[in-house]
Amino acid sequence: MSRIRIAAVDEVEEGKTLKFSFKRKERPMEGFVGRFNGTLFAYENTCRHIPISLDYGDNRFFTNQGDALMCQTHGAVYEPDTGLCTRGPCAGASLFPLEVVEEDGVLWFKED
Repeated sequence: MSRIRIAAVDEVEEGKTLKFSFKRKERPMEGFVGRFNGTLFAYENTCRHIPISLDYGDNRFFTNQGDALMCQTHGAVYEPDTGLCTRGPCAGASLFPLEVVEEDGVLWFKED
């Protein structure tokens, strides 16, 4: 198992996200970490409606209001703190959470 350095904790600003790449069973994947109401979260960058990226490659996951995450393709809306889809074609499904750990002010992801 290897660790991937994502960023310094203070680089993840309120209402912002950072993407990172990792592998799952040798398959390339993408995740993102963000901060909402002061709390960090991390999810796979995969919509639960159709398995495509939530963003258009531009690292924009939050809605314009900054109160939810949104799939830019079909408009599915997710709660940042739980990953639950509250509106759109996959309502009731949740984003796949990723475990990110903080050590000495740095965020790490443990790849399997």
